[in-house]
Amino acid sequence: MTANPPGGGPTTTVPPVERAAARIGRRIAARRGVLAATALATLVELLPGALTPLPTLAGALMPLPTLAGVWLLLGAPTAVWYGPASRIVSPRDARVLLAVGLSVLSSIVVALAVNSVLPLVGVDGPLTRPALAVASALTVTVVAAVVDPPDKDPAAPAWWLRARAQGLPPGLAAVTVLGTLALTLSVAGPIRLNNELGSSVSVAALVTIAALLALLMIRHRRYSSSVVGVGLFFASAGLLLLSSLRGWYITGHDIQREYEVFELTSDRSRWDMSAFGDPYNACLSINLLPTAWTRLTDIPGPYVFKAVLPLLFALAPVLVHRSVRNVAPPFVALLSAVLFMVFPTFFTDMMFLARQEVAFVLLGCAMVVLTDRGRALRSRRITFVVLAVGVVLAHYSTAYVFLAALALALGADFCWRLLSRTRRGRPVATGQPAFVTWWIVVAAAAAALVWTGPLTHTGGHLKSTLVTTVQEVTGGRQPMAWSSDVSYSLFGGERSNPEERLRDFQTVTLRDTAAERAAGVYVPWSATSADAVEAVPEPRLPLTSLGHEAEDRGVDVSAVGDFLRQAAARLWQVFLLLGIVTALWGRRKEFHPTRDQVTLTAGMVGVIGMLTVLPQLSVEYGVLRAFQQGLFVFAPFIAAGVLWVCRWVGRRWAEALACSVVLLLFFDLTGVLPRFFGGNPPQLHLDNAGTYYDIYYPHAEERAALAWLTARTPPDELGDIQSENLTNRFNLSKAGTVVPITARNDIHPLLVRDDATVLLGTTTARNGEATMFYRGDLVTYTYPTALLEETKNKIYSSEGAEIYR
Repeated sequence: MTANPPGGGPTTTVPPVERAAARIGRRIAARRGVLAATALATLVELLPGALTPLPTLAGALMPLPTLAGVWLLLGAPTAVWYGPASRIVSPRDARVLLAVGLSVLSSIVVALAVNSVLPLVGVDGPLTRPALAVASALTVTVVAAVVDPPDKDPAAPAWWLRARAQGLPPGLAAVTVLGTLALTLSVAGPIRLNNELGSSVSVAALVTIAALLALLMIRHRRYSSSVVGVGLFFASAGLLLLSSLRGWYITGHDIQREYEVFELTSDRSRWDMSAFGDPYNACLSINLLPTAWTRLTDIPGPYVFKAVLPLLFALAPVLVHRSVRNVAPPFVALLSAVLFMVFPTFFTDMMFLARQEVAFVLLGCAMVVLTDRGRALRSRRITFVVLAVGVVLAHYSTAYVFLAALALALGADFCWRLLSRTRRGRPVATGQPAFVTWWIVVAAAAAALVWTGPLTHTGGHLKSTLVTTVQEVTGGRQPMAWSSDVSYSLFGGERSNPEERLRDFQTVTLRDTAAERAAGVYVPWSATSADAVEAVPEPRLPLTSLGHEAEDRGVDVSAVGDFLRQAAARLWQVFLLLGIVTALWGRRKEFHPTRDQVTLTAGMVGVIGMLTVLPQLSVEYGVLRAFQQGLFVFAPFIAAGVLWVCRWVGRRWAEALACSVVLLLFFDLTGVLPRFFGGNPPQLHLDNAGTYYDIYYPHAEERAALAWLTARTPPDELGDIQSENLTNRFNLSKAGTVVPITARNDIHPLLVRDDATVLLGTTTARNGEATMFYRGDLVTYTYPTALLEETKNKIYSSEGAEIYR
């Protein structure tokens, strides 16, 4: 580079250092507003006591440290990552979504760096507010200085001037108003249920969410992709909060153990695998990420898990919409996102799987990168690998399924190319080079091996699962029962009923404990005790007046409801098969899939097939959760299948019929329609009853009994306390470091030890029922409290808990 001095003369060469400094200066100047706000937020974090009382409108609604923390963890990183994102994906909304995903990943990496570096200089508890604030601000500054901002026309007016001149995008006001109403009702509904005030507000929230989805589908031609994305976020956030906000503490299955892992890191201000060598502790999405949020935002830990992470996961349907919109018409993209939301696992289980919520957000970003063909292939592939590494750091199961699907997709692509050489004609999209290549699979697999191997030593569970699976396939081991999830599959394995599982558990347990039982370790087990333990059928809501009228006319309301739920599960699979057939070979194509969509769909279907037909895999890795993950890939094929069926009424009414079908599924699966008749199993987001409520909802009486018992039990005797080990509700130590969550600590009468203290929770104390998890299934059974009355002394009793010693 040369420059002419003033007044002419010989040219001079600008040194490389000065050129680099000039580039950095231009980048910093372009982001001076972001960096100034970051500096102010860092000051607020470092001096929270002095700045919190400042009287501001924002401060009246939310404390300044909270605003500062949200800016440092999400706002500023998204702003600086938007520049690199604009060179990886094309549409503006895709850039924002990718920037958010990169912000989440960078927050994890920053916390990991702080946790790893500061102990080297003698800081024992590195995850503190000042350290995380300075590290986050430094990261924002470095990224702002290193990467170029998005390309901008120098003559273009500022964005706020353009927005003022152009006005609001069509539909944004209506979508925002309806979405805000849905969110408000979705927060008020669970609060009312937590206060035992009924479900009318929650039902109203579901109706409002359905109205919002209907509005999006009816007006999709007039609304931009960004407006549709805003509406999908409101709808999915409301749907998730209806369940995640249930209970005044941590409510759900995996999330209770996840929270224990978070507390282990948060209490020590340091993440350490040696403190708890479990795969849960290797998921940085549930220890480092929420610790950073609690430190910098002052949001209590329970509400980071109950609100912040679900709101982050609410971006998943938006990411599905954006990734499909890159390669398909608007209605197919919208229908794909709605189908992703309507799938029951989304609103019944995902908000209780915080580590998978974060992993799914990164996976959705990866799919946006994969389907956007408007940018250079190499940069997209590199970004895809970076996001895949983030999935590995966030959740092991999601990473394993993802890697298996990529490997199978690579094999499918090889067969595709081989077939192309031996036949005339060209398959779909042969002109496009395949995105998934060998080095992507190798790099992602290497990251998983290194992380689960030498870095965390948590790969043993995967190894044992694979060994058991091979033994079952080769005949070296008797296959056990499949998970109940396979009952929803068109091609699933056998499913045993609860009575069979209970008998199998008792047979295996009696065999394995025979020696200790003879030595008097366990309380006596007799035929009377065995007769008192029976499987309990799933609870049902009472019939309404309409339900009784239907019963009087000979209609079995409960049986019809069960049939509809099974049929709905199979509809997804039927539509998937129809969509694949019609998209590849049909004359009337709803969309033209790319080569990568076809091969990745083949890989994902192959993984789900293995999880379905192999008993051990069906137990260890949930089929329904895998199908939810697969929807990131094959949702457009399901949408195409729905539209293909609806086309038979004519093209004019096809979209209206598809909208009606999806909304009918929504009302049925979320429990709105069944409430008119009753007889259906209660759902946690609508009822203070049902299986999930009985086993996952923490009651005040249980917490009081636990506190009473813990205060009177020496630390070295905590291991002698037995409680229902299905969840971490009764865990007497952080992350099971003292009391392991094993069958030995369960309260099943066959496992009650003679010298142990037994804690019975609310469901057992009130209803005489308990639940265990066996071979991938929940089994509820009648509990023989008379056995404890005969062999132990009752030392504590309330309306919701009992303790025997």
